[in-house]
Parts: sequence; C-alpha cells; structure tokens
Amino acid sequence: MIEIDGSFGEGGGQIIRTAIALAAITGKEVEIKNIRANRPKPGLAAQHLHAVKAIEKLSGGRTEGLELRSTRLKFAPAALKGFEGEIDIGTAGSITLLLQCLIPVALFADEQTKVIIKGGTDVKWSPPIDFYTNVFLKAIREMGCDVEIVVKRRGYYPKGGGLVEVIITPSHCGAPPLPPRKPCKGLPASPVRAYLKGIVFMDREREEGGIVKGVSHSCGLPAHVVERQAKAAERILDKVGYDTKIKTEIENGGKRTTGSGITLWRGYKSGSSLGERGKRAELVGEEAARNVIKELESASTVDAHLADQLIPYIALADEKSEIKVREVTKHLETNVYVTKKFLDVEFGMEKEETKEGEVFVIRKG
Repeated sequence: MIEIDGSFGEGGGQIIRTAIALAAITGKEVEIKNIRANRPKPGLAAQHLHAVKAIEKLSGGRTEGLELRSTRLKFAPAALKGFEGEIDIGTAGSITLLLQCLIPVALFADEQTKVIIKGGTDVKWSPPIDFYTNVFLKAIREMGCDVEIVVKRRGYYPKGGGLVEVIITPSHCGAPPLPPRKPCKGLPASPVRAYLKGIVFMDREREEGGIVKGVSHSCGLPAHVVERQAKAAERILDKVGYDTKIKTEIENGGKRTTGSGITLWRGYKSGSSLGERGKRAELVGEEAARNVIKELESASTVDAHLADQLIPYIALADEKSEIKVREVTKHLETNVYVTKKFLDVEFGMEKEETKEGEVFVIRKG
C-alpha cells in the first residue's frame, strides 16, 4: 500500500489524478489522506469523483471513500481494459483535468478507449481545451502516444455544457509484437503494455516559422467580443515582433452556456485568458498575449503548465528525456513527489544561466 499526503505541495486535485493514474498503471494500491486539506472546500469535488470512476472502469478497480468532500481515498486496481462510454462531469467541471487522469491509464490498457465527456472546456484553474489539443497532445504524440480529441461544443463557468470526444489508442494496438525491452522500473511484467519514447524537447521556432497561433472563442455573446480579444492579442504580440495567426470561433448556444476566452501557442509554449462579467474583451486578449510572451522570451523548451503534466509520461518512458522550464512550480514539485512514490525513477534538476535569464533543466535517465 502506497500512502500519499494529499496536502503536499500545491495540495489540490492533481495529487489525486496522478496517484490514481499511476496506481492503475503499476497495479499498486494507494491510499490518499488529507485530500485538499488546505482548500476553502476540503475533500473530493465532483470532477475528482468522475476521474476516479473513469479509472475504475478502465482498471476494474475498487475504491473506498469515493464520495463528495471525502478527505481520504483508497484505491486498488486490477487489469487494465479499454472502454466506450460517456462521462458527464456536471455543470462546468473541467474536462481537461479529468483527461489528466484518464489518458495515461488508457494508453496502457489492452484495448482502445472511446469516451464522450460533458463538462467545462474553458474554466478557471484548469488548462483550456485548446492548450490540450494544440500543445499537450503534440508533446505526447512525439513520445509515441496516439490520442485524438474533438471539441463538439464549448462549456464555460457556471453552466458548462461542453462536449468533447476522445479516442485513446494504446501503442501496441494494431502493431506487431514489440521486441524484448527493459521496462521502466516499477511497472509490472505484462505481455501487453505501452512503450513510451523518451524525448529531449527543443525550441520549435523554426518548425513553427516563428508564428504565434491561437483561437479566440465565445458562446452566447456578441460577435465583436472574439474579434476584440484577437485584435488586442495581435497588437501586443506585434509590438515585440511576433507574427500571429489567430482564428475566431463563435457559438450561439447562449441558453446552454455563456463565456469567452483566447488561447495562444507556439511550439510547446502557450498563454491563455478567460472572459468574465465586467472584464473588457481587450483585457482578455492582452493577458493571453503577455502570458505567452513571458514563456517565449524564456530559454525554456516547454511552458510552466506543460512541464508538470509531462512528468508522469517522462517517468514512464523507456528512454532519457529532458525539459527546460523558466520556473519550478508547486504543481511540478507535486507531480515529481507523487510519481516517485510509484516508480523507481530519479529526476535530475539543475539551474542554468542563459542570456534570456535562468532556466531549470529537468532530466530523467
């Protein structure tokens, strides 16, 4: 039984998602205590329940303490199997946070997973769906992961109502038998398992042509909102010499959900901002632009948000990997802490001085 302190580091839901995912992959039982102990509303929220229930379906696992506001959770996994179905998080519970837990487990299942998820696609305190489809998926695809995400409709706080289709194909599906290889330490011996490739992330400026891409989106709001968000972002980026290509998306389902936002990216770096009542559209665009510029002007190879989400994948890979980040966030420290509980892996971390300022180099293998 692996014990996890749910109040460690950032002390939020990421501990639950990473611990449950790695427990299912490694076949190890886990008990998480002090769940979200330092948050205004401690314990499990609805989106955490749905994430764990999804892993129960994938692993045939058993869970104790799976109820709202529970501060203790015990999970015992079984054999991993893909599944098809629907998950309705309810209101604006984050779809991308649920995917943090679901995707790595489904990659190690014995069959393809197809799931329709309802909830929030663009909500506070979680990665926007465009970050997932254009930055995160690009990164893990280079590590050998086959994941497709199709956004059918967006969902904003507080109503949610977003709809996303996800297909996760384990790397062994449809492929010839893998040659014998030394598995990642900590993984059980199995005739069926995914082999993730290690990767040294490099700057993608040449590949992207130096262009900052993006999506400015809204639902149930006047059409000029997305245009103002996009133009404000373009003005800020143009001032510091970046070319832009920002698409606009407008949905009309205002009775279902209302909101707006913008996500910008180049290579493995991104910036985003969400609209809210009383917040000018120009400010939304400017915030997103400044966020991505902060990352682009750093000597880092991945942005601060992508870095922590890659830690479990890097640990599970069979080869060495390296990323550079402009700061070591609490989320990054937390994912390293949880990952090392399950896998016999070490992460090297050192500070590097560059002409753009200091970065932190994180290596495995």
